[in-house]
Amino acid sequence: MGNWLPILVLGLTQFVMVLDGTVMNVSISAVVADLGTTVSAMQLAIATFTLTMAAFMLAGAGLGTRLGRRRTFLIGNLIYAVGSLLTALAPDFTALFLGWSLVEGLGAALVVPAIASLAAFNYSGRERALAYAVLGGIAGAAAAAGPLIGGWMTSTLSWRYVFVIETVLIVALILPLHQRIRDEPAAQQQGPFDWLGVVGSALAMGITVLALVSASSWGMVQPLDPPFTVAGFSPTLPLVILGGLVAWAFCSWEEQLTRQGGQPLLGLDLLAIPQLRAGLAAQMVLYFIVAGSFFILPLYLQTVLELDALQSGIRMLPLSVCLFAVALIGSKLAARLAPRLLIRRGLLMACAGMVLLIAAITPEARGHLFTLAMAVIGSGVGLAISQIGNVNLSAADACRSTEVGGLQGTAQNLGSSLGVALAGTVLFIGLAQQLNTTVTSSAVISPQLQQATAEAISSGVQVVPSSSLQQLMQEAAVPQDQADALLQDYSSSKLQALRRGLGIVLIAGLLALPLLRELPDQPLPR
Repeated sequence: MGNWLPILVLGLTQFVMVLDGTVMNVSISAVVADLGTTVSAMQLAIATFTLTMAAFMLAGAGLGTRLGRRRTFLIGNLIYAVGSLLTALAPDFTALFLGWSLVEGLGAALVVPAIASLAAFNYSGRERALAYAVLGGIAGAAAAAGPLIGGWMTSTLSWRYVFVIETVLIVALILPLHQRIRDEPAAQQQGPFDWLGVVGSALAMGITVLALVSASSWGMVQPLDPPFTVAGFSPTLPLVILGGLVAWAFCSWEEQLTRQGGQPLLGLDLLAIPQLRAGLAAQMVLYFIVAGSFFILPLYLQTVLELDALQSGIRMLPLSVCLFAVALIGSKLAARLAPRLLIRRGLLMACAGMVLLIAAITPEARGHLFTLAMAVIGSGVGLAISQIGNVNLSAADACRSTEVGGLQGTAQNLGSSLGVALAGTVLFIGLAQQLNTTVTSSAVISPQLQQATAEAISSGVQVVPSSSLQQLMQEAAVPQDQADALLQDYSSSKLQALRRGLGIVLIAGLLALPLLRELPDQPLPR
């Protein structure tokens, strides 16, 4: 590659933005303690961060076409830097939610599509394929290395310093060097910007994901503690259906705008391209696996094994190393092996790693099995991720690279949001159900304590270390034999719920395999 500087700037930006979410995952316990919030609230913040990116990614791509990719890249980085600084200084959960989940998410929605299209414009041929592989590898490495970096920062300094450093990197390196990235003149667009499409796509994804996140306290079917009910049932599924109807209305509007000669937010003809459709599906599922796993794993390491953030990051390091190494190897294999073969093998490896990981989730952790599971998951995801950028961008004309970049970012972040939403919801609902069943059938726990536990569970149960629960029972003067029985029930229920959370991630990976049939069955031209 003759000119490394553009890909280094784009790669650094990609690293910062992907790193952000994984850092927050491993720092959940510290953030909960620091801001006086709960794990379920952090689930909402994490899901909303990627949801904001997914909801406005298409708008970011459209604005990039109108304003120019490099200018949009600059504006997005400025917004992101402001959000990072607000997050670093956040005095409470509301401020963190505003700075991190919303402001940073909006900034990333402008930047991510620009990264893909600027890489396409600055490189061609074999260099373009290498650039996509480097970006994919950096994204994967950031997603995997985040727990280690965030764990070290959280344990030695504070989780806040991560966001301070992100702000410094953007201001001191990315912004001054962004002019070294070449860009073509902004296209002359006819007609007004499709703001109605922006609202429609954001509502469709927002309603669906936030309903699934809230299911842990609302209930999936039977109501737990919802703000309202629908015919006596939880509003979760009706809202998911409503989100689907809004998505249908959005597509209908985009079709109408196209027929009228306007400029739709999303050219639906892109989704008619089999290769692109399969590539986006693969990307969504892979990030579902990464985000879902990365939400569950720190909870297991920190609330069952009671490790600190740094120790948790070290336990997850094999995933990081294997993901990055295999992503680089995958870029070499792409010259002689078909993307369909490599992505399928990668997804199957990731699913096999999930099976090993579920088996390793025990009270003491099966060390070698846990490490092997991390390595297999990282290798599978790395192999598949290394191919997806080139598959997607080569599926359409280069002049539509910004639109494809927007779709790619939407698929990536929607997959991440759904991974956190569904894995977390299955975890919290499974914990509540299992604990309620175990406690009510116990012969040791008194009816009064059973009733008190059932009332506490009715509004949702939190994932906390066993030592914290033990301390609470001591303060409440619960008799020792009943406290021991309740603690044992909670610990066993938590393990089972964590396995269920990983189980939904595994099921999503397996169900996605048939969607990969339309991936290219021959190596892509270099």
